[in-house]
Amino acid sequence: MTIELNHTIVAAADKKASAQFLADILGLEVGPQYGPFIPVTIPNGVTLDYFEGDGGPIAPQHYAFLVSEAEFDAIFGRIKDRGLTYWADPYHKRENEINTNDGGRGVYWNDPDGHNLEIITRPYGG
Repeated sequence: MTIELNHTIVAAADKKASAQFLADILGLEVGPQYGPFIPVTIPNGVTLDYFEGDGGPIAPQHYAFLVSEAEFDAIFGRIKDRGLTYWADPYHKRENEINTNDGGRGVYWNDPDGHNLEIITRPYGG
């Protein structure tokens, strides 16, 4: 049996701006709107479908992306170029640091809606 994550819905106050933010940081493209969703497709085929809810509070979620060393350098460069605050940990205690967990590199930052985004070069526990 093959089971793969196909898509997930990401709540946003402004779906176009939030999808563009992620696409710009990761070096990806925003797809055309499909129904109420604005998709960003990750290279493994999973889409993050940005959706504007009912205007209520957005519950922050965590989205982690496994990237190559070269992609890490490029993405981390875009994070720094934008002047975004970043952290080495999900609790945002080690500001302006990266982590070297499991022999890789990782960093966290927030999107415009407070979602905790992460890039890692090695899966944790690997």
